[in-house]
Amino acid sequence: MPECPFCEMARDDRHQRKQITNALGFAVRDGFPVSNGHTLIIPNRHVQSFFDLTEEERAALLLLLDQAKSQIAANYSPDGYNIGINDGPAAGQTVPHLHIHLIPRYHKEGDDPRGGVRWVIPQKANYWSNR
Repeated sequence: MPECPFCEMARDDRHQRKQITNALGFAVRDGFPVSNGHTLIIPNRHVQSFFDLTEEERAALLLLLDQAKSQIAANYSPDGYNIGINDGPAAGQTVPHLHIHLIPRYHKEGDDPRGGVRWVIPQKANYWSNR
């Protein structure tokens, strides 16, 4: 099994992609961004599921999430955000090391954003038009 790319980053205090760090995690720009500023919040410890984090790790990652949001707001001025976790292969997780997506959203993207994260299952996303 190949080495976990997020564990490699966690071990390297000077990794070039790290934007923000604390004792239990770090934030990096996504290598395949959905939008300008797309950021990943990652625990240092190799853990696959959000539900396996300790309370301290959760608090540390949420602090990083707030800090990353402030950084993105200052640099990109988005109009909104999606926050998401693909927890497990059935949810689309491709790297088996927990990471939280902070995805800035912009009005100029054009499409109707209603439904947000519901679009992971497209046939269930548009719940408002069938009422």
